[in-house]
Amino acid sequence: MKIDLKKIGGWVLMLLLAVVLLYFAFKGVKWSDFISGLASCNFWWILLSMAASFAVFILRGIRWRYIMLPLNPSITRKEAYDGVTIAYLSNFALPRAGEFVRCGVISSTGKANFESVLGTVVLERSWDMLCYIFVLMGVLALRWERFGAFITQEIWKPLVEKLPFDIAWLILVVAVVVVAMAVLLYLKRQVLRKNRFVNKVFQIVEGLVKGLMAGVRMEHKWGFIVSTLLIWVGYWVMSYCTILAFPQVGGLTAVDAAFLMVVGSLGWIIPVQGGIGAYHFVISLALFSIYGIAQTSGVIFATISHESQALIMLICGTVSLFSLRKRKFTIFKHQNNN
Repeated sequence: MKIDLKKIGGWVLMLLLAVVLLYFAFKGVKWSDFISGLASCNFWWILLSMAASFAVFILRGIRWRYIMLPLNPSITRKEAYDGVTIAYLSNFALPRAGEFVRCGVISSTGKANFESVLGTVVLERSWDMLCYIFVLMGVLALRWERFGAFITQEIWKPLVEKLPFDIAWLILVVAVVVVAMAVLLYLKRQVLRKNRFVNKVFQIVEGLVKGLMAGVRMEHKWGFIVSTLLIWVGYWVMSYCTILAFPQVGGLTAVDAAFLMVVGSLGWIIPVQGGIGAYHFVISLALFSIYGIAQTSGVIFATISHESQALIMLICGTVSLFSLRKRKFTIFKHQNNN
């Protein structure tokens, strides 16, 4: 068996990044204080947070199915749910691979091709990004005097300062290049398609477009909108329940929960296995910088919040993985008997 050193190297680098972020998050934490802080946690609220997380998985499966129905009406809620939970499980092995894995879960049923399903994922994630921006703007508008400084000083300013050029020019140049490439590819598409590799790229793009158009044509638009709203309410409930579980942060409000939800999302986006380290670092930094909450308390909060959600992801993803394998085995056995 040939070993892919590039993949192994990339995985190791991401793991090292997670370790480094964990180190900085836990640096200076007294373990006696950490353990006593964990003991003070009300785990009933954490269980409620985990229940909300499970409900979000179900809602994400329902919403994703709404987009995929124009591709094939026979795609079931269970198949969509399994795709979502197995995707979260996959992210613990290889960051951001989950989006491709869940496309593979659906395409393996033979009900839709991989490229078309990937198009529905792009559409779904586009909606999530819009919702994220909307929630972020709402939170900043309500508490700009508190949250604005954190966003500009701790996140935006360090990012811009590291760039060797004006970010506005970068955006303009990228936009011009993308438009020029798109026009060139469209005008020369017949000539370019004679190349096998380029033709495959065109097929992938066409599949993506098909998936996007399927979302536009979906009949259950209101179901999609309502499930999207409920998903984000679920994220907020998860954040607020974690606040209620800790006496050390008990003074934080529902708006603070929304802010921590938004900031915590950055920790899950950073390409490390399951957000490990990144989430702890970002949340503890936010709690200290904005609310003046001690590092130990912030790390305890981040640890319980992350590990409880990671646990429900691992459980649901593993159950779905076994369920999928069992379903495939049953279908294979039935086909052989016939």
